[in-house]
Amino acid sequence: MIIGNGLIANLFKNHDRENVVFFASGVSNSLEIRPEEFLREENLIKNTIAANKDKIFVYYSTCSIYDSSKTGSDYVLHKLKMEQIIKNSCDRFLILRVSNAVGKGGNANLLMNYIVNAVKNNETINVHTKATRNLIDVEDIKKITLDLLDKKDANKIINVAYINNYSIIEILEIIERFYNKKTNLNLTNSGSGYNIDVADIGNYFTENNATDKEIYLSTILKRYYSDL
Repeated sequence: MIIGNGLIANLFKNHDRENVVFFASGVSNSLEIRPEEFLREENLIKNTIAANKDKIFVYYSTCSIYDSSKTGSDYVLHKLKMEQIIKNSCDRFLILRVSNAVGKGGNANLLMNYIVNAVKNNETINVHTKATRNLIDVEDIKKITLDLLDKKDANKIINVAYINNYSIIEILEIIERFYNKKTNLNLTNSGSGYNIDVADIGNYFTENNATDKEIYLSTILKRYYSDL
């Protein structure tokens, strides 16, 4: 069963399983503050769990939980509450905390969509030079999820993220080289990042020869943004 119709939910359209709930519907905007949006996801989670007690409940949470600048945000507090509800209510669950997912389509405000569109439209990009982000291909999110299910991993919280962070400057330099195009930048000496422990899935990238940061991001660009 697949709950949702966004970037991650669509990954499993051809990989649905009768004994699994892929829950990828709910609040995805880290700046969200509307109580009704949080309540909508909470009610949907509770109702879905109640109707599918016999299934493994896979919930896509967020690595923003580790971001010190968002510790007290409504979004992070909500996601932690949803995780607790799932842990308390499900016999079998997997909570997957995902970093910055990159794929075809999705919200225009997603980091890569925003940057690529800005480059395409020759817009000036405001860059915090100390900021870092962790980018992961949605195809890897799908494969890692299915691998964990095949291994019958359950009742765990696992970080699903790439093995290295990228500085925003690095991302822009790789994009410039990929498209052979200069971007207009407004640099600000600010920003921050946070490390993500990927020990539970770290071997995945080694086994798939995906440890080179520039090649990894260039492959993502070729797969989803080659029509620039």
